[in-house]
Amino acid sequence: MIRTEELLLNVGPQHPSTHGVFRIVVKLDGEIITEATPVMGYLHRGTEKLAENLNFTQIIPYTDRMDYVSAMTNNYVLCHAVEKMMQIEIPERAEFLRLIVMELQRIASHLVWWGTYLLDIGAMSPFLFAFSDRERILQLFNELCGARLTYNYMRVGGVKWDAPEGWIDRAKQFVKDMRLRLDEYHNLVSGNEIFLSRIKGIGKYDADTAIAYGLSGANLRSTGVDWDLRKTEPYSLYSRFEFDVVTGKNGDCYDRYLCRMGEIEQSIRILEQALEQFPAEGETMGKVPRVIRPPGGEIYVRIESPRGEIGCHIVSKGKAEPYRLKFRRPSFVNLQILPKLLVGESMTNLVTILGGIDIVLGEVDC
Repeated sequence: MIRTEELLLNVGPQHPSTHGVFRIVVKLDGEIITEATPVMGYLHRGTEKLAENLNFTQIIPYTDRMDYVSAMTNNYVLCHAVEKMMQIEIPERAEFLRLIVMELQRIASHLVWWGTYLLDIGAMSPFLFAFSDRERILQLFNELCGARLTYNYMRVGGVKWDAPEGWIDRAKQFVKDMRLRLDEYHNLVSGNEIFLSRIKGIGKYDADTAIAYGLSGANLRSTGVDWDLRKTEPYSLYSRFEFDVVTGKNGDCYDRYLCRMGEIEQSIRILEQALEQFPAEGETMGKVPRVIRPPGGEIYVRIESPRGEIGCHIVSKGKAEPYRLKFRRPSFVNLQILPKLLVGESMTNLVTILGGIDIVLGEVDC
């Protein structure tokens, strides 16, 4: 038997797979991880505390920065919570625009995950393909709201800007092209023997474990749990459209990969229907008071972000600023299972497991 000595190793915060703001301290017995401790807080900004001194419109830009590759869904969850408290009716055209940008954002977010995940485990070409297609989505967002990453697009009661002339047609063309590109992605990666040997059977857990840890999104559905808030608790206009909830059965990195790729396909389906049914005219803002003051009380709403369930809990005292604001950040919750998955694995699988969970560190630290 080879005698080994315990080694304490820092992975990050400078390691490429942790993207600069996350650290894992691992104990090694040879190449095997015996203990893993996530260290977070490198990007903590105190968003929820700052919100107590801001009105609700001023809070929206802060939600952009929580998950900077999925800003549109973060905009929505805050606005949706306030609108439910104040019982504000949203014009149909505005709701269509919201849904369209959220599904485009879901595709863009999964493209970032796909490209960087494969880059982290050793494949360069997919990263270039993914960012090429994501660029087209960012150009659509730039035309719509003048920004490429942090959009500040949604408002309580609707959206800030209507779609410019020709924008819907350009979005239709992108969706048509993206369907073809998705087939190319599968041909390039999904059946590659080297790729499959890196992720199949790695980071495996069952449905009971996923539920016990509070996992959501692809991390939950990869175990076979049929749970997507767009279906189970429909919001916005999702109940109007036909799409499937993509699930796996093995709960490993490969099933999580297939779930996210399947979600891109389902987002394309939703977008095809929404763009076809987009109203020819209409208002983009509902009737909203000049100063937004939700009635006293509290509310919790949740929606399906690209990383899972993002929730917003507001406590109001009837003032223009929230008394208390709390976000349920899916990346923070999904991260809790990481030590369990890493213990007993070799160091070569650390990046595979971490990338398979799909964590955005801005959302972890908030």
